[in-house]
Amino acid sequence: MSRRKLLRKIITPPTIKGIAVFGPLRKKSEKIRLFLEEYEAIRLLDFENMNQEEAAIHMEVSRPTLTRIYENARKKVAQSLIGGIDMVISGGEYLFDESWYRCESCKANFNIFTEKEHCCPICKTTEIMTLNEYYS
Repeated sequence: MSRRKLLRKIITPPTIKGIAVFGPLRKKSEKIRLFLEEYEAIRLLDFENMNQEEAAIHMEVSRPTLTRIYENARKKVAQSLIGGIDMVISGGEYLFDESWYRCESCKANFNIFTEKEHCCPICKTTEIMTLNEYYS
């Protein structure tokens, strides 16, 4: 029996929920699901230019676990690009390092939120959801 996966820490949530492919190869019925921890691995290694040891520390996983997550993410991105398949970012075994929220009105993500005000700091609407709800 395998042990339960530990939650992988996400520092910065994605600003998008996926990528749509344009062109004649587009397969409308298929979608590739990129887990949030896979997105975070790509963000830390390729965008932030961290080495694997640093990224593993940020995500609170071992370096071999980070390597597996990253390899899966690279395969999915390649399948999307080469195969013309839309990619959706959602789900996985993750937790945000802070409580993050999303405004349904202006679509802003924010982590500064007081229960007294209970409104978006940008547009002041009360249409707010947690990012865990948004990415599930």
